[in-house]
Amino acid sequence: MRRVSPFCSVGWGPGSPRGLGWAKGASGCGGLSLSLPADPGPHLLRYFYTAVSEPGPGLPQFTVVGYLDDQLFFHFDSEGKGAQPRAPWIQAEGPEYWDRQTWIAKGWQEPFNGNVRIAMEHYNQSLHTFQYMYGCQLRADGSTGGFWQYGYDGRDFLSYDTRTPTWVAPSKEAEITKGKMEADRRLSQQQRDYLERKCVEWLQKYLGYGKETLQRRERPAVRVTGRDAPDGPTTLCCRAHGFYPRDIALSWLRKGESREQETWRGGVLPNGDGTYHAWATVELDPRERGLYRCHVEHESLAQPLVAVWGEAGGCGRPRGRGHPGKPEGPGSQPGAGCDRGASLDPSLAGV
Repeated sequence: MRRVSPFCSVGWGPGSPRGLGWAKGASGCGGLSLSLPADPGPHLLRYFYTAVSEPGPGLPQFTVVGYLDDQLFFHFDSEGKGAQPRAPWIQAEGPEYWDRQTWIAKGWQEPFNGNVRIAMEHYNQSLHTFQYMYGCQLRADGSTGGFWQYGYDGRDFLSYDTRTPTWVAPSKEAEITKGKMEADRRLSQQQRDYLERKCVEWLQKYLGYGKETLQRRERPAVRVTGRDAPDGPTTLCCRAHGFYPRDIALSWLRKGESREQETWRGGVLPNGDGTYHAWATVELDPRERGLYRCHVEHESLAQPLVAVWGEAGGCGRPRGRGHPGKPEGPGSQPGAGCDRGASLDPSLAGV
């Protein structure tokens, strides 16, 4: 199938999946990851294209997926029949939309596979991956931003700086591709226009479709647990559970002062019900455990929550007033998970 124009009046497709003129010397580990842009803001629209040299069970040769925030809503792969909705709200688009998306995705398939073949001609490795990620963000202050990156074998290969606008090559192996991309000024202008205008328009449209789930606010349940090391420090763990949207700030304070250098954080991870959980730990002298507070900020809160180890009903409370807490999961009773926070039993800390 011929390569289709990437700038059709549809929700995605900015950029031409042409052969990229791979430079000799690039190599990698065959991973499937690209680094994400910093400061994603409250709403983020992203698309990921992936081609692999050796498809297998559960790993098609070519795949396209779309995410709004962290919710998968679009899927296409070379083994399926066409583009498929993956979230109820995107079904607001009719059959014509999905026929169009299928046509475009198939148009990208051969160029992406061709880039993998070009890479294989240069490097004697068993598995190669070629990726493309693009999208836009709508920040809390109303400003917007766009991004896209090419990745090869799990490493960032080339990215577009919308401020300049120029292509950025993180290594000398990408310089040939950078030169080819910047030589096409018409393409660069189209890319910039897509990121600054069209992508944001589609992001706002999709947010309208999914506003009941994507623009909701769920308060975090917060509790503090702890454990003692024999003849060593105490570790306090502050957990926030059941919150939405994803962005949250957990910090440990000692007498009101931040202990950022002593804090260890886990990632913000999804729950099965579409909400998130996160945690932050701090090590301290057992004699000072009463001096520490967990400070939690989230969009659902009018004011920060403060959680203290050993406090009755220690699920966390807004400053100056009580908070009844929230069940931790299926089968929990109100406050049941919070009461465990007053224990220093290591088996309950789960750190």
